[in-house]
Amino acid sequence: MLSSRHSGELRRSALSVLQPGFVGTEAPEWVLRAIGEGLASVVLFSRNIVSPAQVAHLTGRLRAENPELIIAIDEEAGDVTRIESSTGATRPGNFALGTVDDTELTEAVAADLGRQLHAAGVSLDYAPSADVNSNPDNPIIGVRSFGTDPERVSRHTAAWVRGLQSAGVAACAKHFPGHGDVAVDSHHGLPVYAADREQIAAQALPPFRAAVDAGVRAVMTGHLLVPAHDPDLPATLSRRILGDLLRGELGFDGLIVTDAIEMGAVTDRYGIGGATVGAVAAGADAVCVGGENAEEATVAQLTGALVDAVRSGELTEERLDEAAGRVREFAAWSRGLDPAGPVGPGAGDIGFAAARRAIRLTGAAHRALPLSAAPHVVELVPTTNLAIGKETPWGVAVPLGERLPGTTSVRVHHQELLRPRTGALETHALAPASGRPLVVVVRDASRHAWMARALTDLVTARPDAIVVEMGLPGTPVPGVAQIFTHGATAASGVAAAEVLTGAGQGPAAGSP
Repeated sequence: MLSSRHSGELRRSALSVLQPGFVGTEAPEWVLRAIGEGLASVVLFSRNIVSPAQVAHLTGRLRAENPELIIAIDEEAGDVTRIESSTGATRPGNFALGTVDDTELTEAVAADLGRQLHAAGVSLDYAPSADVNSNPDNPIIGVRSFGTDPERVSRHTAAWVRGLQSAGVAACAKHFPGHGDVAVDSHHGLPVYAADREQIAAQALPPFRAAVDAGVRAVMTGHLLVPAHDPDLPATLSRRILGDLLRGELGFDGLIVTDAIEMGAVTDRYGIGGATVGAVAAGADAVCVGGENAEEATVAQLTGALVDAVRSGELTEERLDEAAGRVREFAAWSRGLDPAGPVGPGAGDIGFAAARRAIRLTGAAHRALPLSAAPHVVELVPTTNLAIGKETPWGVAVPLGERLPGTTSVRVHHQELLRPRTGALETHALAPASGRPLVVVVRDASRHAWMARALTDLVTARPDAIVVEMGLPGTPVPGVAQIFTHGATAASGVAAAEVLTGAGQGPAAGSP
């Protein structure tokens, strides 16, 4: 049935369900114009951020066009940070917090982040990741998860939601119905979660139930196929998963937001316009348009696709009205958000304190530390997934050098080790470390065969080397001194450097 609604009114509704990003550190004219025409949300990424003061100015300019504008950010803290992308996060991520397993600490860290975001003008944070990282080969979640145990992930998801929302910023649990047991990165392809319904209910859904019980205001969909619930459509486009499961079985009545709609998992099959229409038809209320596709022409294309879908009958007016209504309801609610109270004394250091508590050592490390002289640090650098900013610094060499003058360092990439007869490890790692301590820093060595081989070669040549693992712990190497940070944030790097120099606060020993 063709819509009888005036085209301008229909377009305004279509525009209101989009949550686009944009390029630049100032508000582009096209974004300001679109807000006046009905755009109800924008999302910030690292490309929009220079400093807290600049972000506050930017959000103030955006809200001058609409005081109820939803301003979202993809800020998980931890390895996936936007607000601190140029320096590295001063708070540890989910896996480190799950390792400590103190829900009061998790809630406090999230509240600390929430106060910073609220002061910058942000009203919605695409966090926390409520995924249970049950597949160790998962290329996209890893340390973004609170862990591998559904109960632990559930209690920390709830604590994170409570903490963030107490500070005046709405949380968004992701990636529904759970992205932890897959082996494909949805930025590039369509992952399949092949578990049966009973396994899904026991493994993946508990953290989302906990988030709903904690009052989470938004849930983000995952671009993955879950055949037990829908053998044909990815979760983002599935009425069965968004309507029957999330709305019906879990009882969630807040805002459903899609993961970035330009990701390959959905656009490779449906195109960006088709994926947008399919998501709203399935029950999504807001469509995140991130990445470099977030530009005026893309927003116009998606708005047009939604309008055309209503006119053709592919998308009902009622469903579009429902989505636009939920966006308006969320916007009105979020405008009234206020932090629970002022920042307490020392709150700004809570991220570093949490990172210190997440450090774990093997017994060999206790015998080898602190360092007796300035070391040579070798950092083996993997290619990270697209959720992690390429510009975000990580490692131990810099904070260690600040604490121990004379420290030298080198970063070794996979490509350097592939070149024949270069002797990269001998040249860059072993020779400079002759007669002095060697520190080897890795990130998810258990997931990267080349890194595991390089690590084996280094500790074989130097059994006294100290290894710092800044990703998933994997299996400890027998007899080798190892430090596990459970994340690659700036705070975690500082915590490791403190342990190496003897300035740490007694991290736990034993298996990570």
